[in-house]
Amino acid sequence: MSDAAALPGRPRGGAARSGAATARTVNVLAPNPSAMTLDGTNTWIVSEPDSELAVVIDPGPLDEGHLRRVVDSAGEAGKRVALTLLTHGHADHSAGAARFAELTGTKVRALDPGLRLGDEGLQTGDVIGVGGLEMYVIPAPGHTADSLCFHLPADRAVLTGDTVLGRGTTLVAHPDGRLGDYLDSLRRLRSMTVDDGVSVVLPGHGPVLDDAQGAVEYYLAHRASRLAQVETAVENGHRTPSEVVAHVYADVDRSLWPAAELSVRAQLQYLTEHGLIP
Repeated sequence: MSDAAALPGRPRGGAARSGAATARTVNVLAPNPSAMTLDGTNTWIVSEPDSELAVVIDPGPLDEGHLRRVVDSAGEAGKRVALTLLTHGHADHSAGAARFAELTGTKVRALDPGLRLGDEGLQTGDVIGVGGLEMYVIPAPGHTADSLCFHLPADRAVLTGDTVLGRGTTLVAHPDGRLGDYLDSLRRLRSMTVDDGVSVVLPGHGPVLDDAQGAVEYYLAHRASRLAQVETAVENGHRTPSEVVAHVYADVDRSLWPAAELSVRAQLQYLTEHGLIP
């Protein structure tokens, strides 16, 4: 969900687009634009430039044309898809995974066992080494409990799924998502921008961001601001989630209010657990 107009970080063109993003990544934009998915889901093809093998992250929705375009895009670059990965289980990222696995003959690896095809899942610290690729699995719970990011050191990049978007901000999908976990995940990403040289965000929706640190700092500041607004709303007598949404998200398109309520519920839970509201 996007509830802010823009992020810092020089988005490339202001909208997501298909094509090469870094030396090792190519985006194939899914045809599922909406208020929740922005320009559509970014399906990422990742490979070493001189390798014939590629990894696909988030095949996207169950759209036969899109899935075949991903296969064709890899083929046009001289690549064969050897592995499919999921950042998390939301349908706009994962619904096409089983069909994509049929088209490519690949396994599907994910944190959630229910999304896997094959015996091997994904765990913190795993290294994806297909065709000489070096990509690290980074835990990123918060948007959902099963959210992951993928660190691509050679491109100074992180593929963030829905943890950080290329435009606007994301929701914490209560009750599966938890705000405390999400803040920890953002702090982890911030540390990567400082300690590991990460400078590029390759998001699950929206354009590529060239200032990863600025984007994550913005997310942390935005969350702190929203949390303070929710706390103030409760203190002023807005007790139910729907009342808080109407007060705090008055500047957000009403079509997004049901999603905003999920984030508000997560914020209310966080404030209660930390003793900041009764």
